[in-house]
Amino acid sequence: MPIRVLVYGLGPIGSAVSRQIAARKGFALVGAVDTDRDKVGLDVGQVIGLDRKLRVRVTNDAVGGIKQAAPDVVVMCTTSSLKKALPSIETVLKLKTPVVSTTEELSYPVGRNRALARQIDVMAKKAKVAVLGTGINPGFAMDALPVMLSGVCERIDSVRVDRVQDARIRRLPFQQKIGAGLTTAQFAAKVKDGSVRHVGLAESITMVAMAFGWRLDSITDKISPKLATTAVESELLAVDPGYVCGIVQDGVGYRKGQPVITLHMEAYLGAPESFDAVTIEGSPRIVQRVTGGIHGDIATASMAVNAVPQILRVAPGLRTMIDMPIVSYRAL
Repeated sequence: MPIRVLVYGLGPIGSAVSRQIAARKGFALVGAVDTDRDKVGLDVGQVIGLDRKLRVRVTNDAVGGIKQAAPDVVVMCTTSSLKKALPSIETVLKLKTPVVSTTEELSYPVGRNRALARQIDVMAKKAKVAVLGTGINPGFAMDALPVMLSGVCERIDSVRVDRVQDARIRRLPFQQKIGAGLTTAQFAAKVKDGSVRHVGLAESITMVAMAFGWRLDSITDKISPKLATTAVESELLAVDPGYVCGIVQDGVGYRKGQPVITLHMEAYLGAPESFDAVTIEGSPRIVQRVTGGIHGDIATASMAVNAVPQILRVAPGLRTMIDMPIVSYRAL
């Protein structure tokens, strides 16, 4: 029997998830929830850009939609903020349905989100289902991947992950989230209010440290703008010289006063080379590089879809990627 999936949130990532669910064997798209009035009532196939109908209509009634569709799993693609996602997660858990979410702050509980994570863990255990936050970053490139590579090491002194992306191929919300097109003053203001930043470096650092058994003294997260030196544009927006074309962000975890986990991210329009690299200093020394980089939008949707079968096999509660069996593609 195919795994019955309801997708909650039909933005760019939720639509990509839905297209995979509709196309891949072993899955059945049985429901869709979105608050956008322009999408409610339409066939999901029309909303996500297919040339065929799926005979599933979008609803804004999450409770009614889940009860009618009776999914095995809900894949939630709504927001980066755990606080904002909490009411929707609670709604799904009250209906005793597992959740795979692309909410970055759900990937690992840090700081003020620890109390919210405990609430979700308690609700999930009461419902006897599991909840997972995953994606490409956090969820794989800067946490699960280095953790997996560390399996061949007898000693680790430090780890560094570099993720450099040409943002021209990414969706518009991502390009906006990295500040493309802003002045430096506008960029600084949006960094201050939290609307321009990559969400998840602290979560990834904490996840890696937990996997290694390291107790960290502190974590820093520094953001700076990348300025265009020449005119650059994507299909979605154009940036003149002197304006912000993207973001440079560094997260560092310190142990005994030393930087032991460094996550360096650059995402900007016109990056000459995209790549993902992991360097583990230890025994043996590990250097792994993905030339061309991992496409963030495709990979985020794929991580969510490929985690669906696994979420049905793990113990109830809030899970992280280091709790999960290896998430992989499988032709079900």
